[in-house]
Amino acid sequence: MFETLLGGLLGGVFRIVPELLKWLDRKDERRHELAMQDKALEFQKLKGDQRIEEIEAQGQQAWNTGSLDALKEAISSQMRPSGIPWIDALSSTVRPVITYWFMALYCAAKGAIFVSAVNAGQVWWEAVKVSWTTDDMAIWAGIINFWFLSRVFERVK
Repeated sequence: MFETLLGGLLGGVFRIVPELLKWLDRKDERRHELAMQDKALEFQKLKGDQRIEEIEAQGQQAWNTGSLDALKEAISSQMRPSGIPWIDALSSTVRPVITYWFMALYCAAKGAIFVSAVNAGQVWWEAVKVSWTTDDMAIWAGIINFWFLSRVFERVK
């Protein structure tokens, strides 16, 4: 009777152990599959973020291209005559008038500095040093380059 009981018990254990191992194996498979789905979801999120960045970059590029085209059109339309003689004449005087006006104001300001320095008791060559700064030299160089180097570049074209 003991052998029968032991045989039944061992038979039951040997029958349950494979099922228990299958259950543990399926549990690990489900955990692995869940981890793989999480990785796939992360990958899809990264892919979506990358696509959004790509679309934003394309939009920015299109905006930049449109802005440059608008700027080109604005510049070229400024150079086109309107066909109305008095408007074209007035338009052609805007830049020179502003340039002369600015230069007159600039010279007046520098003259006022010079006169103030002389009235304060400085000799005239020291007053020139006070009124002529490195910023003035940079402005002067820019004006000279604009008026004279632009002609060199025009000849090259």
